[in-house]
Amino acid sequence: MKGVRLQDITKTFGKVHGVKELNIDIQPGEFFTFLGPSGCGKTTTLRMIAGFYYPTEGKIFFDERDVTRLQPNKRDIGMVFQNYALFPHMTVNENIAFGLEVRKFSKEDIKAKVDEVRGLVRLEQYGGRKINELSGGQQQRVALARALVIKPDILLLDEPLSNLDAKLREETRIEIKRLQAELGVTTVYVTHDQTEAMAMSDRIMVMENGYVQQIGTPQEIYNRPVNRFVSSFIGESNTLEMTIMSIDSEKVVVKNEQGVTLTGLLENSSPLAPMNKGETIHVSIRPESILQGDGENTLTGEITFVEFTGLSVNYIVKIPGITLKVMIINTGGKLLQIGDSIQLSIPSRSLYFLGE
Repeated sequence: MKGVRLQDITKTFGKVHGVKELNIDIQPGEFFTFLGPSGCGKTTTLRMIAGFYYPTEGKIFFDERDVTRLQPNKRDIGMVFQNYALFPHMTVNENIAFGLEVRKFSKEDIKAKVDEVRGLVRLEQYGGRKINELSGGQQQRVALARALVIKPDILLLDEPLSNLDAKLREETRIEIKRLQAELGVTTVYVTHDQTEAMAMSDRIMVMENGYVQQIGTPQEIYNRPVNRFVSSFIGESNTLEMTIMSIDSEKVVVKNEQGVTLTGLLENSSPLAPMNKGETIHVSIRPESILQGDGENTLTGEITFVEFTGLSVNYIVKIPGITLKVMIINTGGKLLQIGDSIQLSIPSRSLYFLGE
């Protein structure tokens, strides 16, 4: 179990920057996720940790060992690829054993280690099966077992659930987190799926266009996004452009051009937010934080869209100069319809003032 440190990492492909000025310190045993849209640099970063790419600038350390130019097979890593990269002509046991055979383990040791890890991933009865006889979820577990059987210092996973259907993704996500917690292996996970990242990670690094936007726990990333990109990429958010009318040591009052006024808390502001009277600022409000009925920051609007999901009722509500998405937990009450008037309240703690 080792930590990973990326120091001033930049990777260019010709004149294109894949990753720029990246600094990360991943702790031993941590489940650390790279999250962002396609092309943001997350897989490029993972491949540099694996040794498939070398950085153009900067250094990579496993604990205090400089591995920047070390070959992949000398880094003591296990890797699970998006397409699993299994050998179709081999059995489950033979696939899992491949890395041990390359490392010249004895047949007795190989059998014992393969049996052990096959049990960990709950494939006890499948050792003799060929890969094409397995479901997608079972193939994914074989790939995971092959990565774990060598007892790597660091486990790297590149979009490992993207080929599975929704139900299987959820089940396998739980299995990966269970295994990681049980083994305590330092894990670096790449995904574009914010639900996976939020559910599995100790910390998340959000990336865009090769740059790190924010690093933090799932709660920090969700509740205290540093800018509009993070706010919109993680979960859903109503982002409103408003002007600061007054500000003191506790409260901030903002208003839009149509005169809608809201009051929030100064402590709920990004370090990047321009918190000065007269400044135009972006305010993030999560749909689930808006309440139906009277209270703080009461607003009345017209429903223009209704979506019943079972767990919740989602409304889109039009207010002068503002369109809000609202998520109301379903308690079996009356379902409002398009054209109905609705009264809403937004608790002051639910406003978050964003940087650019």
